[in-house]
Amino acid sequence: MARVLDGIDDALAAWMTAQHVFFVGTAPLGADGHVNLSPKGFAGSFVVLGPREVAYLDHIGSGAETIAHLRENGRITIMFCAFDGKPNIVRLYGRGEVLRPEHPGYGELAERFGELPRGARSIIRVVLDRVSDSCGFGVPFMDFVGERDTMPTWVAKKTDESLVDYVAEKNARSLDGLPAVD
Repeated sequence: MARVLDGIDDALAAWMTAQHVFFVGTAPLGADGHVNLSPKGFAGSFVVLGPREVAYLDHIGSGAETIAHLRENGRITIMFCAFDGKPNIVRLYGRGEVLRPEHPGYGELAERFGELPRGARSIIRVVLDRVSDSCGFGVPFMDFVGERDTMPTWVAKKTDESLVDYVAEKNARSLDGLPAVD
């Protein structure tokens, strides 16, 4: 049975931060724009800042849909699923903002993640207006085998300059042409 929660309590925060993957959904305002759904992960990349505020590390990727959509309208949903243990799905609805390294407050927030991995492009901070859970009966059991080393290996082969060039080429605009990373 679905429930709307007052916010994120300590038990829910511990459960969310223990998950190996979560999903982020955003969309542009235009009806003809592409809805984006992205898997996110890497241990330590999600933090609970308070009962109605969370943040996650945004890594360099082949696109920047989430950043573009947040810049345009701020709408975001984050979903966690229990792939082991008791079935559960948690959705966090809210307004997100993109914090790049030059943004005031970035450094203080970055400390919450410990040492940032090379290739962290930004931090997404979300103020929540709804926290809900549902049964998760249809979510299969899955075993976590380990983190992929593909991203850290790819980033390690790049110079700082080539990473900047990659972001400028691949992350400047969304699929729909919205501005993303400056």
